[in-house]
Amino acid sequence: MRLSLLAAAGSLLLLPQPAFAQPADGGVRTFPLTAGQRGPAERDTAPFSLVGVSWDDPGAVFEGSVQVKVRPVGGVWGDWHPLEVEADDRPDPGGAERAGRGATAPLWVGPSDGVAVRFTGTPPRGLRAELVDPGRASARSLPATAHEGPRPGIVTRSGWGADESLRESGFGYTGPVRAVFVHHTDTANDYACSDAPKVIRAIYQYHVKSSGWRDIGYNFLVDRCGTVYEGRAGGVAEPVLGAHTLGFNTDTAGVAALGRYSSDTAPQAQVDGIAKVAAWKLGLTGRDADGSVTLTSASDGSKFKKGTSATFRTVSGHRDAFNTECPGNALYQRLPAIRSWSAHLQGRQGL
Repeated sequence: MRLSLLAAAGSLLLLPQPAFAQPADGGVRTFPLTAGQRGPAERDTAPFSLVGVSWDDPGAVFEGSVQVKVRPVGGVWGDWHPLEVEADDRPDPGGAERAGRGATAPLWVGPSDGVAVRFTGTPPRGLRAELVDPGRASARSLPATAHEGPRPGIVTRSGWGADESLRESGFGYTGPVRAVFVHHTDTANDYACSDAPKVIRAIYQYHVKSSGWRDIGYNFLVDRCGTVYEGRAGGVAEPVLGAHTLGFNTDTAGVAALGRYSSDTAPQAQVDGIAKVAAWKLGLTGRDADGSVTLTSASDGSKFKKGTSATFRTVSGHRDAFNTECPGNALYQRLPAIRSWSAHLQGRQGL
């Protein structure tokens, strides 16, 4: 089996190699991209539902753009879709978690069996395509129940079907959570909410197998129906060290909206879900969800040089700490409302 990368500024060829032995419950297939003869733009593949492109050096900048198109299983070839190339969601350098590989944001495409990739500019070394099959593990939602404090119902990792053998054993912890950074996963918005566990399993595999992280990067994810999911393992009430905001993973939690909200409006249920988990997580350490906090940068790759202090709202957007569009203009504009509702849930203010 082989794939091709069709280039606007050059051409790359996905050379044939034995596919990974893929378990029945999903897996990641990778294909190296090397300079070579132009090949056909569209190739058949084994089934997958999420696609991305990765490269050797996690600190390398992809000076250009990447686009993919896929063929849904039993369907016809679709349009070209861009992959976000900013290397911003990743572990802090010099920490306990290895940096792994650089990678584009993953794109959820649903069950597909054909792919084509094209790029502009000069890509980093060690480029490879990443095709992820989320598997067939079933998921069950935990009902929202009354808890002491405004704790939302949270679907556990077992609830969304996480294969715990994929991640590194043990857990990493930070200091008490003092801020929440809101993200979007930059994946599609037209998924059925019943398929959200599949999307999360695919992102999990992409972060671990493709990017080389110890676990999924986000601490929590929220689908468009407002369901909250446990992200990185270690305990939802614990200050688990994530890999979501370069330079500011310490003493923070990352909450990702499942979808892309550069222009599309996030559903109200999803906005409410983000507010609920932010209110609860910050409330565990007595932080005002409508307040401010000063954090110290751990990376020159952020907006702030390593070792310098920066003041953030306790509920901030990813773009506040890194030069990125995340969580998208449409969702970023909802942050004031999220802060206000989160503070109300904490009993700190009226609306």
